[in-house]
Amino acid sequence: MTLSVQHLWLIPALPLLAAAIGALTPSGGRTLAASAAIAAMVAAFVLSCCALVAALADPTANLTYNFTWFDLGTGAVRLGWLLNPLTAFMCVMVTFVGTLIFVFSLGYMHDDENFTRFFCFLSLFAAAMLGIVVSNSLLFLFVSWELVGLASYLLIGFWFQKPEAAAAAKKAFITTRIGDLGLLLGMVWLYHARGTLLFFDGGAGVLEPASLTALMVSTLSCGLAVSTAISLLIFCGAVGKSGQFPLHVWLPDAMEGPTPVSALIHAATMVAAGVFLIARIYPLMEADYHHHNLPIHALTVVAFIGAITALMGALIAVAQNDIKRVLAFSTVSQLGFMMLAIGVGSWVAAIFHLLTHAFFKALLFLGAGSVIHAAHHEQDMRKLGGLSGPMRVTFLTFAVGMMALAGVPFLFSGFWSKEAILHAAHAWDVSHIPLYFGLTAVVLTAFYMTRLVAETFFGKPRSHAAGLAHENPAVMTVPLVILAACAILLSLLAWPTPWLQHQLDPQAHTEPGGLSLMMLSIVLVALGLGAGWALYGRLLRTNASAPDPLAAALPRLHAFLAARMMFDELYAATFGRLSNGLAALADGLDRYVWGGLVNLVARLGQFGGLVNREADEDGLNAGFDAVSRKVRSVGQIYSRAQTGETHGYLRVIALGFVVLVLLVMLGGVR
Repeated sequence: MTLSVQHLWLIPALPLLAAAIGALTPSGGRTLAASAAIAAMVAAFVLSCCALVAALADPTANLTYNFTWFDLGTGAVRLGWLLNPLTAFMCVMVTFVGTLIFVFSLGYMHDDENFTRFFCFLSLFAAAMLGIVVSNSLLFLFVSWELVGLASYLLIGFWFQKPEAAAAAKKAFITTRIGDLGLLLGMVWLYHARGTLLFFDGGAGVLEPASLTALMVSTLSCGLAVSTAISLLIFCGAVGKSGQFPLHVWLPDAMEGPTPVSALIHAATMVAAGVFLIARIYPLMEADYHHHNLPIHALTVVAFIGAITALMGALIAVAQNDIKRVLAFSTVSQLGFMMLAIGVGSWVAAIFHLLTHAFFKALLFLGAGSVIHAAHHEQDMRKLGGLSGPMRVTFLTFAVGMMALAGVPFLFSGFWSKEAILHAAHAWDVSHIPLYFGLTAVVLTAFYMTRLVAETFFGKPRSHAAGLAHENPAVMTVPLVILAACAILLSLLAWPTPWLQHQLDPQAHTEPGGLSLMMLSIVLVALGLGAGWALYGRLLRTNASAPDPLAAALPRLHAFLAARMMFDELYAATFGRLSNGLAALADGLDRYVWGGLVNLVARLGQFGGLVNREADEDGLNAGFDAVSRKVRSVGQIYSRAQTGETHGYLRVIALGFVVLVLLVMLGGVR
């Protein structure tokens, strides 16, 4: 059974419908809200599998269905759906991992009074991410992109009564908006240049050869190709959404939301959106790559930003004590690996790592959630310990996720996807700096994950909460087992042949095996595991206040990394102060300049009113009043003659007649 591209909209529509049901369900309708959310995700997963079958029938085809949204002047705004292997694999991953997270949430959020609202937000989050995936229009992708931002704000700040959660939600929303401004500008520029935002449109789409050639040959006064400038602006959106340097600061604070939210953000939805976007527009990103006269290439920027992020995230994770923050900075690092892969020319390796990472990182976050739930919401690794016995299923599945993330060969999928990235970086002819950064991050990843497992599960309980911990119910452990199995079985996508690469991009060139680089990577993983065990596994912490071995050996470096390289303080001291200064300037201008001008105009108005009043009352009114008094007095005198008696009037008339006659006679005598 296959799913035609015309019906691809059903995949995001189902969880969107579940979100609407959850929004209208009263707080007492817990079963309805959760059932609708999970049923919608299961149905979306089935449809995604049908779409995958259709896409794999011809991996080279980009099946589209475009339609007019509304007319605009002489043109029209058109949207559409796109089905190809990249879309289909992403839909399957989002719906499958999302379903397991939804099921896990049944147990984790069971006692929360806002249970129905939580599943409403989860469904909205999944629907928005699926909208990004199936879109054939950058405009519709942007609409879904912003809905992802809204849903993340609602879920990170779900426990808004906690000041930390409310602050983290605002921080995530505002930080990602900075990147989204670049994405919006890139969209506007692209539409101005090509008159469309459809990716594929029968040869007229922005990712098709005619548009790419036109964008590449057009250059700016600074020497940049228009394709490069637009690509870098769009990349800004991905930097914000996928937590790349320097907009990574929101991602660790997103841990203030419920742990299933962390799993959804870090594995299947929000942070995956940025990597997916750059993979989707990869033809635009590489349009200028072979034009050697340009001062800078978009992919070069992507590669170095990814390399810096990969190393930075791994370094900071080494010194974190909160179990979720270790995993959060691990996500930052792994997202850096994905961007590195795209930058060095292998978007297929990036998507492969995105898919494998979704499964083992969801496993790790849900495993951390299982620990936190069992330990009465204790998240400090220093206060845990001794959980491998009472939480056997959680421990074993978490260990699988840890080995997949660390890149333990050859059983775990993370090893193969990481190797694909390292081999692509090795083959990059621009620079080997990203490769060296990646290899260093490999050692650090194995080190901090060994520390995490040793501190959390080994030794004896170091707090009362850890001592009371016990395994969680099946609704929380079964998703862990399924994800652990997937973290292993996904190795089949790359071994013994790179099947996934050929499905995603049949024209992609497969690099030679590079046995020496693989052996180096294995040695580095072993070195990281050994160092982590030597410092944290062999000499287990006896109590929560015991000093950290790395902090004792390198106190200043450890403190710097524990403070997250002081990025928040740096931004507060620079952009924060600049923002405060601009706010104070705006306030001063408003109060003393614009307010002063308004007050001056008001005073001038008052003065004009005073002059007008004096002229009116003392001049015009006074003169008019004097004349009126004279007229009134004359009238009063005249009114006395008006007695109303007829005889009196006749006497006056007779007298007047006599006088008139006399005057006439006197005149005649003369």
